[in-house]
Amino acid sequence: MKDFLIQRISEIDWSYSQGQLLSIAGLLFWLWLIWPFDEFKALVKDKQKQTQVLIAAIALNSLWLINASLVQGIHVHFLGLVVLMLMYGWRMATVIAILPVLFFSTFIFKQPFEFGIYGLLAIALPLFLCFAVYSQVFKYLPHHFLVYIFCGAFINAFLSIVFHILSWSSWLWLTTDYDWAFLSDNYLLLIPLLGFPEALLNGMAVTLLVVYRPQWLYDYSDRTYFNR
Repeated sequence: MKDFLIQRISEIDWSYSQGQLLSIAGLLFWLWLIWPFDEFKALVKDKQKQTQVLIAAIALNSLWLINASLVQGIHVHFLGLVVLMLMYGWRMATVIAILPVLFFSTFIFKQPFEFGIYGLLAIALPLFLCFAVYSQVFKYLPHHFLVYIFCGAFINAFLSIVFHILSWSSWLWLTTDYDWAFLSDNYLLLIPLLGFPEALLNGMAVTLLVVYRPQWLYDYSDRTYFNR
């Protein structure tokens, strides 16, 4: 086991570029802009909540480890971000997901300094866009249990994969030797294959939370979605 860990650590590329440092600075700036001060104050005072957040981070990290590496730079894994967003709000979900991003960049990419750009394109952008979709669903569609599950969780989870793959493909196209035709044939075509399982995974998880642990959801209320 010791030799295995030493070998894994020795494979990590600790070199960095100016662009990677800028992307880390960009991620840190984004976290500063959205930092959930009130949620963190409540978290510090609630040990049970701290345990719940730690379990959520470990669960998300485990989900990301179910990863299929196609070629250099192209990795395929579920995100699980929509469940995290509906449990903690999009700002806190972004902070919680930093740990899986750092772990993924270090031990899967084997390039720790990639965590800045991957954090921006794998969690920050998808979570912000999913929150925008969720807020419009809440504003314009009926406040019904099925709408919450289908639009807020199922469809939004599908969109999270679309947002992530499109943004990461664009980054690879701009910064690597991969042309758009190659990315389309080897990465973009995976959107339907990943999108529907991602939607089902998040939709089922949120459904179970609504039924058994509605108090774990950030802004869910039976009064809002059932008493119509």
